[in-house]
Amino acid sequence: MSISAIIAAAGSGERFGAGIPKALIQLADRTLLEHAVSSLAPVVDQIIVTAPAGFEKQISELLGDGIVVVTGGATRSASVRNGLAVATGDYVLVHDAARALASTDLATRVIAQLHNGEVAVVPALAVVDTIKVTNSDGFVVSTPDRATLVSIQTPQGFKTSALRDAHASASEATDDAALIEEAGGKVKVIRGEERAIKITTPADLNTALSHLGLGKEIRSGIGTDAHAFGAGRQMWLAGLHWPDEQGVEGHSDGDVAAHAICDALFAATGLGDLGSNFGTDRPEYAGASGTRLMQECAALVKKEGFSISNVSVQIIGNRPKIGKRRAEAIAAISSALGGVQVSVSATTTDGMGLTGEGKGIAAIATALVSKQ
Repeated sequence: MSISAIIAAAGSGERFGAGIPKALIQLADRTLLEHAVSSLAPVVDQIIVTAPAGFEKQISELLGDGIVVVTGGATRSASVRNGLAVATGDYVLVHDAARALASTDLATRVIAQLHNGEVAVVPALAVVDTIKVTNSDGFVVSTPDRATLVSIQTPQGFKTSALRDAHASASEATDDAALIEEAGGKVKVIRGEERAIKITTPADLNTALSHLGLGKEIRSGIGTDAHAFGAGRQMWLAGLHWPDEQGVEGHSDGDVAAHAICDALFAATGLGDLGSNFGTDRPEYAGASGTRLMQECAALVKKEGFSISNVSVQIIGNRPKIGKRRAEAIAAISSALGGVQVSVSATTTDGMGLTGEGKGIAAIATALVSKQ
């Protein structure tokens, strides 16, 4: 079962007064859109972003290869239809970039319901305020029983064919589930999460920062690694096997991305470095996989009382080409680290040095950790 994700990111952000699209507003170390992509990448096969007209190139460069960017429409529903036109999955998640902190776990639970046979699934929270229906003159008309009311969030999940049928009428709605309802379909409601707030004003950014744990002790670290190519060695990179590529020399499997991430986490937490934890004086790590090292690194970080908020790694080299396997790499690294948010990018050095001359490969990583 293949899954596409459409991230609606064409909103203007006028209520922020920022002069840029809302999806490009910065939240801590990344834009709202980057947060949303990082949460979905580990659990979907294709990500489509609907961009504001004129910002397609900027968003494509921001997110890198492997992310499909299409021009959004004049309305949210029109933007989703543009995304659906290029969706290849049997199922599709529709997500608002404005709900940037919705977790990978929430998306996983939506997908699980689709696996169980549901056609449409939405996350929701119970309404805690009293709701009043008013008329155009500003007077109360009725007071619904809040016990039957829920506040709907994203990502919402659908069987792709059903959502396409629902959009065929070109109707407009504030969420896609409403179109399924309008067509007579059943929509399954699951438990949402507090952190999946919709960020529409500067005040919402402050709330979002609290969900990121920025009231805690925050530390960051940087790690690097480089290896020369070695004859007869298998290529392991970002937790993945690259069967058509020459591997690198090394005590372990030579996964420079995994090693740089471990170094960054050790630096952030003051736990030494890669060599002091998994070095050549530790024979049990001879030939160890990058995945194993990341798993053990994450365990050491947790034992020290830290939580991993985010890791980002940039792979430097002429080959392999990362773009087509970026989503796989993000998923592999995230899984090894216990489901944390991960970003993966790639670059070259324009023919300079070890990597530019095609003699090896390198990586640089950053890690953000927190502690109560």
